[in-house]
Amino acid sequence: MSRDRDDAPSDPPVRRPDTVAPGRVKEVTSVSNPIVKDIRNLALKKHREETGLFLAEGLKLVLDALDAGWRIETLIAAKTQLHTELLQKAAARTVALGADVLEASDKVLAAVARRDNPQSAIGVFRQRLHRTDQIDLGRDGLLVALDRVRDPGNLGTILRTADAAGAKGVVLIGESVDPFSLEAVRATMGSIFAVPIVRMREEEFLRWRSTFKGLVVGTHMKGAVDFREPAYGKRPTAIVMGNEQSGLTEALAGACETLVRIPQVGRADSLNLAVATGLMIFEARRGSLKL
Repeated sequence: MSRDRDDAPSDPPVRRPDTVAPGRVKEVTSVSNPIVKDIRNLALKKHREETGLFLAEGLKLVLDALDAGWRIETLIAAKTQLHTELLQKAAARTVALGADVLEASDKVLAAVARRDNPQSAIGVFRQRLHRTDQIDLGRDGLLVALDRVRDPGNLGTILRTADAAGAKGVVLIGESVDPFSLEAVRATMGSIFAVPIVRMREEEFLRWRSTFKGLVVGTHMKGAVDFREPAYGKRPTAIVMGNEQSGLTEALAGACETLVRIPQVGRADSLNLAVATGLMIFEARRGSLKL
């Protein structure tokens, strides 16, 4: 295992797919280090799109990603905590996979995480998206489709809920928040590595819908059916949830076989998107969930 100092010539954090040699261990103490600058730029959507990379902060998220087979490019590890067994194992796995380990100062970790109390590990991973034809819904599987979801916390919570309930995938329709933003990844608590994500334009989703033989249920203020009434679980199901502010577009609402509403009796005029989606997911999966 080779080790480099902070003042050695710097290579970009992206490694070529054909790399098979063990990775390197490099100590970094300066936020002006070119590698650190490149990694910090992953906070920007433009840089994530250009590189195809994203950040996962926290040892649990790093280990979840490694266990799920996601490709790691660089591990930034807190030098002051490298004596802990789990962090040592994560570093060893990273090097064995041909990726680099940066033994970082607390200052560098805080700069990358963009907060004062960062966790002990931050992984740089390659993004992974799916197509709808790669998701097997089987006889009664559930697909969650989100129309222009904008809040990273909502998206992260929905992905976590979809994972917990055994949904087969989440489709992001139109101009949605980036699921690989640091905030969204944090909110998933690791479920981003377990739930397939599909990104589609509205017209692409409508084409897919025209060939889908399962049940398509959308939530809508004009819905006349209680959300608990559709025959979920009798065939593959897609639930379609609208934008936080404007709900479903007319085209998406028109593509639904059934439009439903969640009954409310209080003064609130609407539910948070993540809460409403959670209710829909667990209702749709009710027949398949046992203690």
